[in-house]
Amino acid sequence: MTTSTTINKGDSVLHQKVLGSRRLSNYWWASIVTLGATGFLLAAISSYLKVNLLIVTDPTQLIFVPQGLVMGLYGIAGLLLALYLWLVILLDVGGGYNEFNRETGKVKIFRWGFPGKNRRIEIDCNTQDVQSVRVQIKEGLNPLRALYLRVKGRRDIPLTRVGQPMPLKDLETQGAELARFLGVPLDGL
Repeated sequence: MTTSTTINKGDSVLHQKVLGSRRLSNYWWASIVTLGATGFLLAAISSYLKVNLLIVTDPTQLIFVPQGLVMGLYGIAGLLLALYLWLVILLDVGGGYNEFNRETGKVKIFRWGFPGKNRRIEIDCNTQDVQSVRVQIKEGLNPLRALYLRVKGRRDIPLTRVGQPMPLKDLETQGAELARFLGVPLDGL
């Protein structure tokens, strides 16, 4: 959930914004990959044309076949990866919100996906069908800290963002707040 949680309309609507791919770390890595790939591609072009296009080094001394050619392939592959990263950021894949409405008795989970027929991912259910809020904590080399909504007749619905794990304090606070709001137990702690 990692961003804002707001309760509106006389404590009857809980709205949680979920951060998607528009994170600082994604901007950082997309920028680094773009710069590195551009450097490789410019080095390859410099070795082919025998004209220095880089400020930090002189790749005109490289032999185009095989060194310049391989650097060009690395540059093209890197730029394709950078294009993918920038498109994911632009489309805000994984971003959305969780909305719990006690007035209408509805739960709405919304996320943005990849382009196509399933770009908009929406899950709707009734608040009476919610059995519990489940906390999953797995420590180790690849830690996992997530909140799930356990609903009758469905698989557990993830409520938190994908990526870096949330701090335990925030996870417990948000899980307890949601369980209290929905009037269901908090499992997994």
